[in-house]
Amino acid sequence: MEISIDDFSKVELKVGVVKSAERIEGTRLLKLIVDLGSEERQIISGIAEYYSPEQLIGKKVIVVANLKPKMIRGFESQGMILAAGCKEDEDKGIKPTLLTVDGDVPPGTRVC
Repeated sequence: MEISIDDFSKVELKVGVVKSAERIEGTRLLKLIVDLGSEERQIISGIAEYYSPEQLIGKKVIVVANLKPKMIRGFESQGMILAAGCKEDEDKGIKPTLLTVDGDVPPGTRVC
């Protein structure tokens, strides 16, 4: 499905720094607190089988910052972190890999 540049321009991508991460017991989910510069957000992510909480602390990740909040297993998720490789790619031997940012890019910087 193709979308227009006008549709894509509605997506707000920002650099976020993972401040804390913990497993949600009994799930494949992690509860992350991500610094977006002007605020911190709680993001629930299904990457617990690929990343330990300790591996994520301090990582600069790409966040979809303008998603409507959603309740996931009783926790509010206030955005989404991006990864390459989805569940559909696992049969090809591709595991989800976080999209991260190198260099001195401060949290909250827009990705364009």
